[in-house]
Amino acid sequence: MGSLFRSEEMCLAQLFLQSEAAYSCVAELGELGLVQFRDLNPDVNAFQRKFVNEVRRCDEMERKLRFLEKEIHRAEISILDTGENPDAPAPREMIDLEACFEKLENEMKEVNTNQEALKRNFLELTELKHILRKTQNFFDEAGFHHQQMHDADREEESHTLLGDEGPRIGQAMRLGFVAGVIQRERIPAFEQMLWRVCRGNVFLRQTEIETPLEDPSTNDQVHKSVFIIFFQGDQLKTRVKKICEGFRATLYPCPETQAERREMAIGVMTRIEDLQAVLGQTEEHRQRVLSSAAKNVRVWFIKVGKLKAIYHTLNLFNLDVTQKCLIAECWCPVQDLDKIQMALRRGTERSGSSVPSILNRMDTTEAPPTFNKTNKFTEVFQGIVDAYGVANYREVNPAPYAIITFPFLFSVMFGDLGHGFIMFLFGLWMVLFEKKLIKLAQDDIFGMFYGGRYIIMLMGLFSMYSGFIYNDIFSKSLNIFGSAWNVSKMEWYNTTKFPPNEPMKTILDQDGLLQLDAAKCYRGTPYPFGIDPIWQISDNKLNFLNSLKMKISIIFGISQMTLGIVLSLFNHSYFKNRLNIYCEFVPQLIFLMSIFGYLVLMIFIKWFAFDAVSGKIAPSLINTLIDMFMFQAPQLKLYGGQVGIQSLLVIIAVITVPWMLFVKPFILRNEHNKRFQLAIKYRDVRMLRNGGLGDETAEVMHHDELQRQDSASSEDMMDQQTRSEPEFDFTEIFTHQAIHTIEFVLGCISHTASYLRLWALSLAHAELSEVLWDMVLGIGLTMENGFGFAIIWAGFAVWAVISVAVLIIMEGLSAFLHTLRLHWVEFQSKFFIGEGYAFKPFTFEFDTSREME
Repeated sequence: MGSLFRSEEMCLAQLFLQSEAAYSCVAELGELGLVQFRDLNPDVNAFQRKFVNEVRRCDEMERKLRFLEKEIHRAEISILDTGENPDAPAPREMIDLEACFEKLENEMKEVNTNQEALKRNFLELTELKHILRKTQNFFDEAGFHHQQMHDADREEESHTLLGDEGPRIGQAMRLGFVAGVIQRERIPAFEQMLWRVCRGNVFLRQTEIETPLEDPSTNDQVHKSVFIIFFQGDQLKTRVKKICEGFRATLYPCPETQAERREMAIGVMTRIEDLQAVLGQTEEHRQRVLSSAAKNVRVWFIKVGKLKAIYHTLNLFNLDVTQKCLIAECWCPVQDLDKIQMALRRGTERSGSSVPSILNRMDTTEAPPTFNKTNKFTEVFQGIVDAYGVANYREVNPAPYAIITFPFLFSVMFGDLGHGFIMFLFGLWMVLFEKKLIKLAQDDIFGMFYGGRYIIMLMGLFSMYSGFIYNDIFSKSLNIFGSAWNVSKMEWYNTTKFPPNEPMKTILDQDGLLQLDAAKCYRGTPYPFGIDPIWQISDNKLNFLNSLKMKISIIFGISQMTLGIVLSLFNHSYFKNRLNIYCEFVPQLIFLMSIFGYLVLMIFIKWFAFDAVSGKIAPSLINTLIDMFMFQAPQLKLYGGQVGIQSLLVIIAVITVPWMLFVKPFILRNEHNKRFQLAIKYRDVRMLRNGGLGDETAEVMHHDELQRQDSASSEDMMDQQTRSEPEFDFTEIFTHQAIHTIEFVLGCISHTASYLRLWALSLAHAELSEVLWDMVLGIGLTMENGFGFAIIWAGFAVWAVISVAVLIIMEGLSAFLHTLRLHWVEFQSKFFIGEGYAFKPFTFEFDTSREME
């Protein structure tokens, strides 16, 4: 948990691994997941690295596994997932895996090819069967049509079907035909094309095949129709066949006599029965092969994935001059160095190498990666912080503070006991059944809710607390302790008009308004917990709630900004930057407290100094702030000596602005000049002039032969400092400090106003809830006849749906986004830089429930 407040301490290490032990050592480090390797060959092409052939072999094995997985899914066979996580296979097992996958792929391809050929043959026989069954009616109709043509006028009979071919007197008419099968949706276009090309000189008949046929290529069910076309002449026959070919119609031989057709049908049925038996055996063999593969395919995926990851990582290493040792560089947590050493020792023993692997810590000026250890609870809060920016190395981590502040600020805007309870139950359900719901989390939408299940549960729980404080449950109040107000003392309450024991509902129904006056009807004892329920039916409820929520929004906002400035002190202290403490932290805290801290103090003074009776003469805080900046005496004072104290605070706040702006840049320039003068004592300085621009620069040249025995240590120290420090540019530093000062001063004002969104969204949520109740459920509840029950029964469903969809989901998302902005901008900007880079360790993590897209 210590690393949650600040990232883990990291170190750069160098590994020396023997060639025969490198694979096993990397496999052990992958299982450990605590090492981030650096690429020592950035200029080497990926195809020119040492283990590129092994990576290609792994890619080929993955391709074969994806092919098997696709076939398993197509056969609707469930893949066994036992949750087993096998160790990385030894390099010699790679040949066995390749042979196994090659055998399975070839067998499946052969089975698929044979099965497709059998299915295609079966489809052709089935289509021919339907043609032979349905052509008898076609021939009967064709014979009748032929008889009508013989009875026609002899002069017309002397012409051919094609009128432009000239007369053929004395020739007997003989009709040819073709029969086939075509897809049903192509029939209209097919018939129209025949009519246009053949000029109406063909006779087409078609009928639908009732049962859909399976396409052997795609395994889709296709609806088809049988057709037969009668024509005369070879020219028409050629045209008809070309049209059939264009529409992808399949033509089959069909005998002219009924006896021949019957004989052919018997042969076709016999062949179909034989094919069905062969297809059944083929499918059974295919199912056996795929079922056997389905038991191991997930384990194979993990093994191949680990193989590929190991060889890809080995490509990042360098070879020493002897070509017998691999050299690697990696970032690793200092706290886990012992675990890494043990993993290297296990890898060396596993490989059988006699030479141990060496881990050597290296000194570096490069910024290490940021590594924050998380668990399933803190992961979502760390993700919220990292979405804005990864913290700098060893910078204060905002995540642990967001665990409390994020759901709390959300609840201030979403405070409703009923809505919070529903959200809490939803989050609790996902937490309790997280193992069962992990498969549903693969969905993009539900996956977001599942990933944030803990924060949803906390937001619901905190919203229930705020709902108790607001005394608000579905826009209604709970009268648990009894109201502290006595409305019978109000002026409009006439005892002659209303009996002493008259119910409040009857009084409100006749009068219509309830204006609470604290000076007359407040009993002096406040409601024990939260807001008095009498305000729910008061006409001046908004005036009271707006004043209260606006003030607590300011208090929470300034408190969180103050926490952010205090956290910046932890950063400055850890990095031993005393200058930032005195030139940034101190003036920033003084500025914030002088103005906005004083505003919070005035809020509490006003709450404690004025009671219900004297509250009407309490001064306005806004007018008091205006008088404070105008150095004027307020009309109503909160305490004695207020004018002098306020003037002093304004002067102090104004003084802190140049303090933040000028002090740090000039101190840095002073220190730079001192170091430069000190460095001259141990170096030769040569002035170089830039002839083109005329600028003079100083180049500091270090000479090893000028070492002095009496100051050798000082010289080395100064040399190291001057090399590691960046070039000093006073203009750049002053500009950066000016921007930082302006941003902080204006940000204090804008961020304080930004926290008023807590009040605004809380008001909007409460008003929407009240309007929904009054417009939906309130109509039925005010009816005193039996028809009101039906209105309540129908309105409850509408009210429940809108409450969940609008008030919980949409309003909850809006409050979540506003809370996110308050943390990212208003809170984290006070101390968080967020310019680091995340620690990405080499680890074996594979999704064993992956599905083909």
